[in-house]
Amino acid sequence: MCELYSKQDTLALRRKHIGPSCKVFFAADPIKIVRAQRQYMFDEKGDRYLDCINNVAHVGHCHPEVVQAAQKQMELLNTNSRFLHDNIVEYAKRLSATLPDKLSVCYFTNSGSEANDLALRLARQFRGHQDVITLDHAYHGHLTSLIEISPYKFQQGKDVKKEFVHVAPSPDTYRGKYREDHADPAGAYADEVKKIIEEAHNRGRKIAAFIAESMQSCGGQIIPPAGYFQKVAEYVRGAGGVFIADEVQVGFGRVGKHFWSFQMLGEDFVPDIITMGKPMGNGHPMACVVTTREIAEAFSSSGIEYFNTYGGNPVSSAVGLAVLDVIENEDLQGNATRVGNYLTELLNKQKAKHTLIGDIRYVYREVVMWLFIYPKEFFFFFFFAFLGLHNGISLKAFLQSEKIFKIFMFLCLIHCIFLDVDLEDAFGAKMENVISENSPCRTRMPNEARSEMLRDGAPDPQENPSHKRNGLCTDKHSLLSKRLKT
Repeated sequence: MCELYSKQDTLALRRKHIGPSCKVFFAADPIKIVRAQRQYMFDEKGDRYLDCINNVAHVGHCHPEVVQAAQKQMELLNTNSRFLHDNIVEYAKRLSATLPDKLSVCYFTNSGSEANDLALRLARQFRGHQDVITLDHAYHGHLTSLIEISPYKFQQGKDVKKEFVHVAPSPDTYRGKYREDHADPAGAYADEVKKIIEEAHNRGRKIAAFIAESMQSCGGQIIPPAGYFQKVAEYVRGAGGVFIADEVQVGFGRVGKHFWSFQMLGEDFVPDIITMGKPMGNGHPMACVVTTREIAEAFSSSGIEYFNTYGGNPVSSAVGLAVLDVIENEDLQGNATRVGNYLTELLNKQKAKHTLIGDIRYVYREVVMWLFIYPKEFFFFFFFAFLGLHNGISLKAFLQSEKIFKIFMFLCLIHCIFLDVDLEDAFGAKMENVISENSPCRTRMPNEARSEMLRDGAPDPQENPSHKRNGLCTDKHSLLSKRLKT
């Protein structure tokens, strides 16, 4: 592997030159990643990891068709998007074809944060209103305008909620205010939004927008109850506002059957504005806002020209077109359904055996496992993350007192590897017992899936791929012990 610096030198330079608030995964002993292919990432020693954290390399790391599209266009032209060029209009046409007819006007940007910031500008210009309703635990980006409407961020810091921001309860029917046993949880949660609108009007304020991820991601993968968004949209539009669906993390076929997550909520629900990003360029920085002709015309009427130097440039558009082609040609939405079902089946078997697991939330390519964690169980919780890492699976604990494991899967993921731990045997054991050679940790996959993978030229997943180092197996026990001691 080609490295400029040793791992320790890289860490030292990062501490010196990179802002201290910019964190790395597994901070106690970070993995240094030097290359990646499909669903795998490789460190400087050649160890291979199944990437279940990355939500950007959507069709697989370094997909050859995406790489070739970028290289070919880069050799020909890349320039300011204010020049007339075919790529941007071809991509806008292809993107619009995946959406309901009324969502037909595109604004290209470089990141999801840019897209959400622009969506707020569109919404506020539309009727001249300013206030925004957001969901509890929501995260919509790192710009100042988005931290202000992201309780996931401003509730953790010293910022206070701004007067123009209104926080509605997350429509969580598992741990939220209105649960599955409620007669009408969708109506009850929507009425909370209606109440916010009424209270805002009583104070002389006007609602510009309601913004939510179509499937709340940072909030714990909350799948809203059927009918919730329809009722919220009715109340918000009645108040002169618009509905913004944030698809930055959850779009582009992640939900399998549908290309966009909002589409799983029913044909009778269409947002006024949608934003997209992360998986859009398979790692290339690109994002977009799509809206209606009416809202776009209102934005233009302000007299302020909008342009984005790099948004929708020829190379970015070529990359975006290649990603769309790969999703379609390789039936990656169908693959999302098949592999998502398989993983969820495994997790539900664990749930049936272990009361520690409270809920499995699953919509094909994004799976969340909610664990009930109490103080005496904290060691095991973090051990589970480390155990996954040392079996070549990078997982991440998420939000709400770190009680949630979230698993991101690439659309190209085959039935390959999944950590299967007997929680009852490991839970509560002393560290030396938990990390012994007898720990019941193993990987499984169906024979037909293994055969399919080998036909594609991938290494045999029944070997222990995470610890292959230049063809030699490392000592699992010593690696795990070393990591747990950090």
